Amino acid sequence: MATVMIGADICPIGDNVPLLQAGNKQALYHDLIPEMEKADLRLANLECPFITAPSPIRKTGPVFSASNDCINGIVAGGINVLCLANNHIMDHGEAGLRNTLQTCARAGISTVGAGENLAAARRMLIQSVAGVRVAILAMAEHEFSIATPDSWGANPLDIIDFVRNVRERRSEFDYLIVLFHGGDEFLVPSPRVQDTCRFLVEMGANAVIVQHPHDLGGYENYRGGHIVYGQGALIMDEGIYRNRESFHEGYLVRLTIASDFKSEMEIVPFGQSDPTPGARRLSGAREQRFREVLAKKCEQVLDDAFVLTQWLEFCERTKHGYLSALLGHNRILRKLNARGLMTRSLYGKQQLLSVRNLVCCETHREAVETIFNHKLFRF
Repeated sequence: MATVMIGADICPIGDNVPLLQAGNKQALYHDLIPEMEKADLRLANLECPFITAPSPIRKTGPVFSASNDCINGIVAGGINVLCLANNHIMDHGEAGLRNTLQTCARAGISTVGAGENLAAARRMLIQSVAGVRVAILAMAEHEFSIATPDSWGANPLDIIDFVRNVRERRSEFDYLIVLFHGGDEFLVPSPRVQDTCRFLVEMGANAVIVQHPHDLGGYENYRGGHIVYGQGALIMDEGIYRNRESFHEGYLVRLTIASDFKSEMEIVPFGQSDPTPGARRLSGAREQRFREVLAKKCEQVLDDAFVLTQWLEFCERTKHGYLSALLGHNRILRKLNARGLMTRSLYGKQQLLSVRNLVCCETHREAVETIFNHKLFRF
């Protein structure tokens, strides 16, 4: 019997930083410690690079980093494996990722999901856990962190590559955990994310854990495999979300793998950085409410019509922002376009149809991606 405990995002920012630097186990993990210590293997996602000097890349969204000594709090928690396949691991470029790999190696922590090139980033990590060969594969959606055949970065979400990777190494493992960093924040899975996760199970994954949403997501058992659509952050004190209650709740995933490689999944609910630093088990009325909300979410993810409706409602709320970004509006034009005024005034139907074709047609989208990814257009 092998037990694997999976936590989501650890990002050394805000009030958690001094506790991580000091390796203050009790203040970081409180009464989660006994739960973590019972596991044979403990995983989490490192949501930023460790750096010795800033070297920020040009990107959209926040740029995160942490000093090397923040690894002390991760070591104190007994975490054996850090996932590096996420949208922030290249926030400080090659230097940041290189230093992160070195810092983790010195601390005796294994890493998965990022490396000096695509071949290194796509490599599975295989660990012997109480007699079970557990494989861990991590991948992220294509933002600003993705590796190429000759450049550093994270392993991209690539379904074709996933199938090939699993087939190449199938004889080397008994149980496969996939850590998938993707989807939209604070949203039940989109139809695409759900379909992707289910396909990963169909192609050999025993557990698929989505770790990007920073919110409580439901889970399901699909064809004997476990799919989790969002755990919430484990240790992350991001200022812009301090007033968002759901950002401060999450759950650890415990997988118990039997000798026949079938598994059971349990959850351990916790609150984190709310506002007291660190993570603590939920109990009493708060845990009961948490489990009731989660049960409802688990019921909802089984309803394909509900998942589609929620996604359509999200797209309806955000459509003007997305179109403004796509059409290159500056900050003033984005504000003016909050209700679609600029889009309707400045662009005709034919222009918008051209934009639609570039985005929706696979070949046209591939061409646009190639132009940017291969720096054929300088800016």
